[in-house]
Amino acid sequence: MKDVDFRELVEKVREQTDIVQVIGQYITLDRHNKALCPFHQEETPSFSVNQRGQYFHCFGCGVSGDVFRFLELYEKRPFYGSSL
Repeated sequence: MKDVDFRELVEKVREQTDIVQVIGQYITLDRHNKALCPFHQEETPSFSVNQRGQYFHCFGCGVSGDVFRFLELYEKRPFYGSSL
């Protein structure tokens, strides 16, 4: 598979994936798509998922990204297409 084809495939998957549904399978989000950050210890939720923009951000530790970045961090495994 050509590099360009792979990039296009990754972008199509990103566009068609609902980040709230994916992240919601790993952590419990409230009705405003907020939660305790899975990447650092905290007592007050500072982790937020933006469904419209399809990204997440933690206002406590500063980690953010798209659905692929979340899976990389949560699963502690690199995603091949993340450097594209």
